[in-house]
Amino acid sequence: MVTFSLVHWILVIVALVSAVIPPAKILMKAGYSGWWCLIGFVPIVNIIMLWVFAYVDWPSLRQALR
Repeated sequence: MVTFSLVHWILVIVALVSAVIPPAKILMKAGYSGWWCLIGFVPIVNIIMLWVFAYVDWPSLRQALR
C-alpha cells in the first residue's frame, strides 16, 4: 500500500481551499452564508442547490431594490 507524503497533503489542502474560497465569496456577495459552499461536496444535493441559488431571489438584490 502506498503512503502519502507531506507534499501530497499540502497539495490536497491547497486544492480544497481553492475550491471553497471563490464560491464562498460569491455566496457572501449574493447575501448568503459562505458556509453554503460546503454543500458542493455532497453529490446530487450540490446540483439541486445550484439550481435553487440560480432561481431564488438573492437577499442582496432585494436590499438594493428598496
